[in-house]
Amino acid sequence: MDKILEAVMMSPHSKVVKQGMVRRVVESAAQPLDGSQCRAMFHVSTRLFLLGESQFKRDAGREVLEAFARHHRPQFEEFFEVRFVLGLLRNGYPPVGRRSPQIFLYLEMGLRCLADAPSAPDLFHLLQIEVLRIVCERPGPELCEQLSRLLSRCPRCVPSGNLQTVFCQQLIQTIRLFQCQSQQDDDIVVFLERVTKTSGMLQTVWRANVAAILPSLKELFIVISTPGEVPSNALASVVQYVPLELMEGAVRNLTNDKNISDAQMLTAICRMIDWLSWPFTKNTDKWAIALMKGVAVVKKCVILIEVTLAKIEEVFAKLFYPIVREGALSVLSYLLLSFQQSPEAFHLLLPQIPPLVSCLSAEGSDSAQQCLRQLVELAHCLLFRFTGFPDLYQPVLEVIKDFPSPSEERVKQVLSEGAWTAQRADQVSLCHRLTPKSETGKTGLVNLGNTCYMNSVIQALFMASDFRLAVMALKNCDLLPLMGKLQRLFAFLEHSQRPAISPDTFLAASTPDWFNPGSQQDCSEYLKYLLDRLHEEEKKSSQKVRGQPENQAGDTLIKRMFGGKMVTRIRCLRCQNVSQKEEAFSDLSLAFPPPNHRRDGSFILSPSPALAEGAEPRGTSPSRPERQEERGVRVIKVETVGSLDQATNKGFGGAPLPAWAPPERPNSPASLSVPDLINFFLTPEMLTGDNKYRCQRCSSLQNAEKVVEVTEGPHYLILTLLRFSFSLTTMRRRKILDNVSIPLVLKVPVRLPSRGPESVGAREVGSGPEVEREGSAYVSLTYDLASVVVHSGLSSESGHYYCYARECDGSEKPPGGGARESGWDDPAWATPAGGAEGTQWYLFNDTRVSYSSFEAVGNVTAHFPKDTAYVTLYQLRPTHRAEPGDCRVVATEELHGSEPLERELVEAIAKDNTLHLQEQERGVRHRAALSPSAAEPPVWLKDPRRRERWLMPESGTEEDKMAGCWEQVGVPAL
Repeated sequence: MDKILEAVMMSPHSKVVKQGMVRRVVESAAQPLDGSQCRAMFHVSTRLFLLGESQFKRDAGREVLEAFARHHRPQFEEFFEVRFVLGLLRNGYPPVGRRSPQIFLYLEMGLRCLADAPSAPDLFHLLQIEVLRIVCERPGPELCEQLSRLLSRCPRCVPSGNLQTVFCQQLIQTIRLFQCQSQQDDDIVVFLERVTKTSGMLQTVWRANVAAILPSLKELFIVISTPGEVPSNALASVVQYVPLELMEGAVRNLTNDKNISDAQMLTAICRMIDWLSWPFTKNTDKWAIALMKGVAVVKKCVILIEVTLAKIEEVFAKLFYPIVREGALSVLSYLLLSFQQSPEAFHLLLPQIPPLVSCLSAEGSDSAQQCLRQLVELAHCLLFRFTGFPDLYQPVLEVIKDFPSPSEERVKQVLSEGAWTAQRADQVSLCHRLTPKSETGKTGLVNLGNTCYMNSVIQALFMASDFRLAVMALKNCDLLPLMGKLQRLFAFLEHSQRPAISPDTFLAASTPDWFNPGSQQDCSEYLKYLLDRLHEEEKKSSQKVRGQPENQAGDTLIKRMFGGKMVTRIRCLRCQNVSQKEEAFSDLSLAFPPPNHRRDGSFILSPSPALAEGAEPRGTSPSRPERQEERGVRVIKVETVGSLDQATNKGFGGAPLPAWAPPERPNSPASLSVPDLINFFLTPEMLTGDNKYRCQRCSSLQNAEKVVEVTEGPHYLILTLLRFSFSLTTMRRRKILDNVSIPLVLKVPVRLPSRGPESVGAREVGSGPEVEREGSAYVSLTYDLASVVVHSGLSSESGHYYCYARECDGSEKPPGGGARESGWDDPAWATPAGGAEGTQWYLFNDTRVSYSSFEAVGNVTAHFPKDTAYVTLYQLRPTHRAEPGDCRVVATEELHGSEPLERELVEAIAKDNTLHLQEQERGVRHRAALSPSAAEPPVWLKDPRRRERWLMPESGTEEDKMAGCWEQVGVPAL
């Protein structure tokens, strides 16, 4: 019968005839046959099964073989014995190779027929050994799919005992080599399906033997942590089968293993993040996040910083693809919310946020809408956390303005839940990328842990060119340790090739004892303290060198640059007796007028666009650190107009002068201006009621009038806006967020003493009989805006500082042309732009330095209500500087001759620049060695069009999701 069957199958008869013949042969299988006849039928059916050139012949061979094997099991057991099976696995069935899918289908059928035969144990033991051997030979996805089918239908072929652990480890080594060689959608589907079935073999083993899981995970970690060839992302299909209950213990074992280096851990985490590109798997994001949390627990946050900076952009790009969006968003949220020590990671994503928002809005799917909501909340949280980058944030705010924003309580909750454990500031500073120096040529300052208050002040002082050049020109600073450190810091800012330098030495030397390290401080308080320290240091040094008593010591550099004088006069309204007190000041603290204050007149005309900001100042003079709000008398400030006996009832040109007279400002975005605050400061104050004045002449408390006037203007005028006040209602400090216009050019009237104009060292004075009358003559000093320190936030104890600055060259012109002679009828004025529109402004924000403009300075509060100007620095215009015989202001024009630096300082800068170049070279090599992402993205993420076609259904089984995803591209369901 075997020959008849073979002859019919090879004959040219029709398929119907052949089917009839096969049916009759199968029906005859129940008839008794001797051993030789059975073996002949087994051989014929085996040849048809394995060598048939058509599916019909192969199916016929299988049907006949199964029938005869079922009815003649002893004979089939002799035929399908161990040596025959081993030969199939080792040599194949020529011309069919040993790795042909038909071989495994044949073995599956034979094993199923002999499942309970006496020889079955030997056969299954042989298969266990051979399956392990095949896996060790690193078969491809196609063969692994056949193995998976064999093991799923014949579970007894799965290696047992100790071989199970080895089998799992070797299977992981095999999967790491899988690569999809085709970019065709059909081929990608087949590849993904084969990988899923291959990794399913691990699940089969792990379900039967939980003890094999941890050794398998260890092998997986070895694969992904070993530098060199990048393993396949197909390994992502493995972790979905690991029970989540084992996650905590597995992560703890890995992070506490002292044999695992930081480089290995970094490589492993990066490659796990790469797994996010693998579709249709579960828990990949959970494992990646768990491992990062474990690393944070053991305080190895440098690893996490490197991972975040290396991978954040790749993770963000995956949000464009629905099939991998969910896991990518989870990891992205963790990376951004945990990396709260620096805005660097968030800033890397800023250019891509607007395109992603547009893409998600256009997609319209539930997945896109959910992602959009989470992304907007995440953006608001990070904008709240990393304030102070208006130029970078404006495009992002524009695209998310129409979406609901979370409450401040929600933002704080999200930020507090996502933060890493406490970290040292130096860990963050060490991990800044090797970015090139700013295109501006300026050097930034590293934030050493809430030291933006110092960085902003240092950059403002550095950009004050006269002061900088004077400091750089100092020689032999041995007796001036703090000034010497400032000189060194300025020299490095000027000549360093680094994009940013670390001011750690200056921070330690210049901060007061009551400043808590790592806590946010008041930049105005720090500036006053710094100037006071520098002043006292130089004064003591002069006394030692010259042997002069303290009251005869000469002027210091700080006094020449920042020192001014003002007089406070109090007139008793009963006896008209006037008492006065002259004080030196280094800055003027400007309080905000109360809401009910009358604003129907002003001494100072013409405001400008605004900026506003603050932190809480500490008084007028460096030697008086008490806070303004704790004193009964308002701190003395800078602008004065009118005489003492006329200021309360007469205006310019004899007209009545109101206490407030702001000029008309149509379409102005600011409700107040710096001139308004100065006028409020200079407005005469009535001392009545509980605040009466004790008159020495009357020997009793009397109503009185107090007036503050500037009698000597500084070279650099520092104005502090008192934005922080104590609320008796809430019993908390609050910030005044009012927008305040900052004029580019400010004209300040200074009162002339009766002895003449020489005492103020100015050229413009009043003339006529008013000069002879005490207190009736004024000189107008013109100041140009040099820098603005902005505070971003709602509290003086938190937030962020940054600085806008430029180098003033004195080219700005007043609105009417040159400087005018100023007398009683010439008010102080301010112009919004002057002639300096072309002057280059810079934005200094810790390590980041960028070009800016005066328009940006004026509009920052309009766009970012929490970002308000706090400290402004104005420079005296050269035409108003001292006469040759006057030592009040140094002739800074002479300083521009580029005094050479001390040799020791030059050598230190050159050495550091060489070191920086060496660090760059080492850093490039280090990152190249650590980078696990040399491989290209998976083929299914290379074509941007696929993100529009591969839309995952919102619910259903994994098979439904895969079918629905591929249905969009015309691929049949799997």
